[in-house]
Amino acid sequence: MAEVTLTNVLKNYNPSLLKDTLRNINLDIKDGEFIVFVGPSGCGKSTLLRMIAGLEDITSGELKIGSKVMNDVPPVDRGVGMVFQSYALYPHMDVRQNMEFGLKLKKFDKDTIEKRVNNAAQILGLDALMDRKPKALSGGQRQRVAIGRSIVQQPDVFLFDEPLSNLDAALRVKMRIEIAKLHKELNSTIIYVTHDQVEAMTLADKIVVLSPLKESAETNLEQFGTPLELYHNPTNKFVAGFIGSPKMNFLKGQLIEIGEETCKVKLNTGDVITACVDARRASVGDKVELGIRPEHLVPVEHPDSKSRLSGMVQVAEHLGAESFVYLDVDGEDFTVKAASEIPVDTGDSLEVGIPAEACYLFDSQEKAFKRTARYNRT
Repeated sequence: MAEVTLTNVLKNYNPSLLKDTLRNINLDIKDGEFIVFVGPSGCGKSTLLRMIAGLEDITSGELKIGSKVMNDVPPVDRGVGMVFQSYALYPHMDVRQNMEFGLKLKKFDKDTIEKRVNNAAQILGLDALMDRKPKALSGGQRQRVAIGRSIVQQPDVFLFDEPLSNLDAALRVKMRIEIAKLHKELNSTIIYVTHDQVEAMTLADKIVVLSPLKESAETNLEQFGTPLELYHNPTNKFVAGFIGSPKMNFLKGQLIEIGEETCKVKLNTGDVITACVDARRASVGDKVELGIRPEHLVPVEHPDSKSRLSGMVQVAEHLGAESFVYLDVDGEDFTVKAASEIPVDTGDSLEVGIPAEACYLFDSQEKAFKRTARYNRT
């Protein structure tokens, strides 16, 4: 296996327009890590993966796999195995033949091919399916064959480009578990692209959050860290809004009191919220945005309820184990994750409590202030 290092990597499809797709990407991916690239459409996450694979040229910067610079090395010699969104299986070949094909092209001997294919089939639970053609397989089984075709190559790095996006919701959950187990078993370096932040949070050792590049920005790599680092301590509003499901609520206001461990924000609604945030780099009167996750809101009578606000119910979704209530708070959408049978209907007024430890705060440039506490709801 191998480390992957990207240094000041830039991608521009048309340099004459001076419009970069990726800019100043610096990453140090350790041997054996499971890294997930996330971000909205157009942020360059698949482009970055394809640059590592050698399917896209690097405009400038340096890519190393292990200790070797790979910028001009053809894909076949990079020691990477790629699994695409499309299964791309040969329809006239059975499972075994699909998995053998790449090894036969590389002139491996028969015993080696058989050993590698049988080992991959056992790992992926494909033993009973080896004589079937792709048309006789389910979507999840086809994806496992595509992964198996990569495993038999024994690459230094596995690259997955949205491999589960063609599957239904239940099968995506099952395949997430399979891929996590595969990583534990192979102890391999995996780089995985997805637009689904739930996949990112459940699979990754570390997450790379990318954003569509703004012309004036130094880079579109917003943050690189563990899932819980990004969840609890996002560097800016973009990361805070992207990581977490349902997404974080944001409300505009201004600072009215600043302390070492806490501050107070007067929202545009007139409500005053106490937040466990160090806002000393700002000044009283500065415009800010308060962030609060739907799962951290509590009933107003809850002992953690330090502040409160109210809104009008637009929609209530009762899902059995929990409910999501969508409020209108001074013209802003505001989501509450509540008890399974909360008695509300459209048009009702709902008041919720806000724990000070659960608050996030962002300045006028959307940079996060340092939080001084984490909230664990009981």
